[in-house]
Amino acid sequence: MCLGVPDCQPEATRSIPFGMNDAEKKARLAEALRQNLRRRKAQARAQESEDVPDDAPQRVRTQSPAS
Repeated sequence: MCLGVPDCQPEATRSIPFGMNDAEKKARLAEALRQNLRRRKAQARAQESEDVPDDAPQRVRTQSPAS
């Protein structure tokens, strides 16, 4: 146990306020998931642009027909 040691817990755990209600938890989780998705999409775009040689034809995005 970490008796008398203030830095015993990971920082992410220390920053969560006590008494957070369910709505606040859900809002924080939703925002964290959106940020993670944005980061992953940016990484995928960067990886895709690295994989495509300069002389390769560019992909054209087409929209799928509305259902």
